[in-house]
Amino acid sequence: MKEDWSAVAEALNSRTVELALKQKELAEKSGVSLAIVREMQQGRIQRRRNPRTLEALSIALDWHPQHLIAVLQGQIPPNADPQTPQDDNPLVPLLNTIIREIRGLRAQVGALSSRLDEESKKREP
Repeated sequence: MKEDWSAVAEALNSRTVELALKQKELAEKSGVSLAIVREMQQGRIQRRRNPRTLEALSIALDWHPQHLIAVLQGQIPPNADPQTPQDDNPLVPLLNTIIREIRGLRAQVGALSSRLDEESKKREP
């Protein structure tokens, strides 16, 4: 299966323009390093990435978590999770906010875990 990293770069760039997000903001929101965000948006360094990185970026861009993985594989991305209909319960917006925060934290933990794995591999004899 051929991976289309230029399609990922194009999707990232068009979505960040649409959401008016700067690279630094996307990095902070996703928990992905600024250097990796830059590499991916430029599309010049086309190498395998941890699926959690693509998931974290997808979530930060308000897409379905598998959106960028689908783009990479030349598939149609899944639709974002449908929003729960708003009712008169004031807890619904609060719960949605908590869910978004948990997703962001999960993405950051994944990115940190990847960095720790890379560092431990560098230090192995």
